[in-house]
This record gives sequence, C-alpha cells and structure tokens, in this order.
Amino acid sequence: MNELFGTLPDGSPVHRWTLERAGVRVRVLSYGGIVQSVEVPDRDGRAADVALGFDGLDGYVAQPEPYFGALIGRYANRIAGGRFPLDGRTYALARNDGPNSLHGGERGFDKRVWDVTGIEHGVRLTRVSPHGEEGFPGRLEVTATYTLEESGALRFAYEAVTDAPTVVNLTHHGYVNLAGARAGDAGGHELRLDAARFTPVDEDLIPVGAPREVAGTRFDFRQPRKVGAGYDHNFVLDKGVTATPVEVAELYDPASGRVMTVSTTEPGLQLYTGDYLSEPFAPGDGIALETQHFPDSPNRPDFPSTVLRPGEVYRSETVYAFSVR
Repeated sequence: MNELFGTLPDGSPVHRWTLERAGVRVRVLSYGGIVQSVEVPDRDGRAADVALGFDGLDGYVAQPEPYFGALIGRYANRIAGGRFPLDGRTYALARNDGPNSLHGGERGFDKRVWDVTGIEHGVRLTRVSPHGEEGFPGRLEVTATYTLEESGALRFAYEAVTDAPTVVNLTHHGYVNLAGARAGDAGGHELRLDAARFTPVDEDLIPVGAPREVAGTRFDFRQPRKVGAGYDHNFVLDKGVTATPVEVAELYDPASGRVMTVSTTEPGLQLYTGDYLSEPFAPGDGIALETQHFPDSPNRPDFPSTVLRPGEVYRSETVYAFSVR
C-alpha cells in the first residue's frame, strides 16, 4: 500500500509504503529510504513496533542526525579528515562530524527523496548520485530492494554501478528495541556477535592500529550477554566478506521473548548503543546493528576495499529475521 506521508519544505512529496507478511508489518518512506516502523509479535502474540522513529515527516527533517531507520551512503560510517586518496588523486568530502565525514556528508542518501516502485512483497528504491555529490567522484546509480520474506524476515539488497572510480559503503541505520520502540532503555537486551576482533578507535571514532582480539575485553559478545552502554564500534566479523548472507548476530529481549538475528554479506558490524539519543527518546533506548565495511577503509589499504570501478557491480545484502522464545 502506498500513501502520501507528507511534504518537504521544498514542496517535494514523500510517500509511505506498507509491507505485510507472516505477521510482520513494515513501513518504508521514499525520504531517505527510511524504515519508519517494524511491527512484530512477542511470545504472547502481541504486536509492537520495535524500530525507533518518528510518527510524522517533520521529526525526520528536524532531527536528522540520529539517522533513524535510514539508508546510509555514499559511505556509511566515518572517513578521517574528510579526505581519501584514489588512483593518485585526493578527494575532499563534506566534513559533518568534527574533522571527519560521516554517513555520506551533509546531505547523504538519508536526506534524499528516492524513486520507489512496489514489487511483490517489497519495494525497490532507486537514485542517481551525481558526480561530485558531497565530494565523492563518479556518477553512482543505486538500487536498494527491501523485501519481506515468507518467514517475515526483512531483507535489504543493495546494488550500485559507477562511471568513474569511487568508494561505496551502504547500510541500513535502524535502531531496535525489541521490547517496543517506546519501552525505554534497551541495555538489558542480550547480544551474541560472531566477531573475535574489533577495530579500536581514537577520540574521533576513527580506527587506529590493527584490529584487536575481543577476548578478555568488554567487546567480547561471542557468548550472549547484556549489551549495556558505551558502544559505537566496528566489529570484524569472523566470516569476512561472503557472496550470500551468513548469520553473524542475535539480539534477544528476555521480557518480550522477541529475537532478531542478523545475516549479512558484509565483513563488519557497527554496534551503536544509542548513547546520544535525545527527545522523544533517551540515551540507550535503541540499539543499532549496522552491517557494513569498516570505518575509514578508503584510507586503510589493510582493510577490505570499498573501491568500486566502472564495469563492476557493488552488491550487499543483509537480513533481519524475527522470532520468539
């Protein structure tokens, strides 16, 4: 179902699409590729929205920085100094996070209106990012397909092609509270994360040095435990880059019985515990599990490459599956 959701200050209409399958209801906006809500049942069959977001368009426009449920690009996470080298040339990007570029710059993909087409059990979003947008080289043609599978799992599939060498790193920036979006602190959720290493960061959250072992540290989620607070870190997934999604994480809320598993083709996962969320939410009210390549990869040849060249196709898939126990 497609309906008018609101109008941006420049007069652009924003539409909302509703997907329903297997007891799961998902609402998607043409603005920012935002997943506004994800309604799933608890162990007693009672449905609740588990995705943090706003009821109206004005909230997303007025408070863009939490990136609630948004499609992030061209580059998810941070690029140090807002600069990166490629083929002997240095590209300067918009610096919107202190000295660094974050989530695509001042007007990343999360603040653009996408063309949306309904497909069977899903929607297809398309957009052309022109050469030079936010400083990134190349004309990038992007397709993002959101589908509800027969089980009610939500699948994100991204593709992109370019006419000049560039860097690409796309993700879904959703915040989850499996007790319900307005249920308060999510720090009591239990997390399992299949990652024996993480990337340590400096005060600007830029990776420094080589990945470190999680053993004996607060970053060890190889066995399920309460998440707590104080995380905005990239974890190096044990599986590395894969052609098809592999399960890498499980989030569980003991109170409601809701479980969310994360499967992905990506080599990294950014765990953010929402420590800086503000009204209408509070710090810690949601947990973000952002599947992606590592932060600052364009400046780190030792990290998996995010370079995309003409003739190549960028592909990435992530699946969020819901169940109860």
